Amino acid sequence: MLNLKQLKLILLDMDGVLHRGGTILPGAAELTSVLDRFDLGYACLTNNSSQLPATFATHLQQLGIAISAEHVITSSTATATLLRTRYPQGTRLLAIGMDGIQSSLFADGYFVSAESDVAAVVVGVDFNLTYARLKTATLALRAGAAFIATNSDRTFPAPEGLIPGAGAIVAALAAASDCTPEVIGKPEPAMFEAALQLFGVTSEQTLMVGDRLDTDIAGAQRVGIATAFVGSGVHSLQQAQAWQPAIDLVADDLAGILAQLTAGRE
Repeated sequence: MLNLKQLKLILLDMDGVLHRGGTILPGAAELTSVLDRFDLGYACLTNNSSQLPATFATHLQQLGIAISAEHVITSSTATATLLRTRYPQGTRLLAIGMDGIQSSLFADGYFVSAESDVAAVVVGVDFNLTYARLKTATLALRAGAAFIATNSDRTFPAPEGLIPGAGAIVAALAAASDCTPEVIGKPEPAMFEAALQLFGVTSEQTLMVGDRLDTDIAGAQRVGIATAFVGSGVHSLQQAQAWQPAIDLVADDLAGILAQLTAGRE
C-alpha cells in the first residue's frame, strides 16, 4: 500500500499528462502550487532528446504551467548525467543528435566532441543526419566505442505525422556495426535512476505520473518507483486497471491524482 506521506519527489511525463499538444490538461496549472504546499520535489521526464530543457520549460510556461528548466529531465540530460559517472573529464565522445544532446554533453566542456578515438558513440534523434555521419559512427563502434542511445523511440511526432525517431537511427547503427546499444530513456532504468540521483532521493520516496503503460508505468515499476496513471493521454483507464503489477493510483487526469495526493498528505 502506497504511503503518500513518505513521498519526496514526483516525476511526470509531459505530453498526455500536463498538456496534449498545445492544450493544457486539468490539474497542470495547479501542479506546482500543490507540490510546493507539501514541500515535494518534482521533475518532468521526456524521451525527446532534440531540445534543451529550457525549450521545454518555455513551452510549458506559455501554456500556463509554471515549471522551470531545472525541473525538466530529457533523455539527453539523463545520458549526460550517467556518462559523467563513468568517464573522466576530457573523455572524447562522438554524438549524433541535435541541440539537446550536443549541449547536454559538450556545453560545459566536461566531454570533448570528436570523430575518432572516442570512448562512446551517443545517439539521439537528428533531423539533419547524413550517411557520412552514420559511416563515422559505425567505424567508431566497430573500433570498440561504447554504444549509447538516448532513447529507443522508433518514431517522432511531427506536424505532418510520425517521422523516424532516435530508435530508427539506433537500429541502423546496430545493423551496420553488429553492436547492441545501451538505452537510457524510458522505460529503461537509467532515466529514472538519473532523476533519483539528481534529487538525492530513493525509489521508495518517489511517484511517477504517466499516461503510457509501456514507458512511464513499466519503467518506473522496474526500479521500484510507485506509479500513478492518468487517462488523458495514450492509454485508457480500462487498460490501466488491467495492468500488472497493479498501478498505485489511477485517475482520469492529473487533477484527479493531485486530489488523491492532497487527501493522503493532509
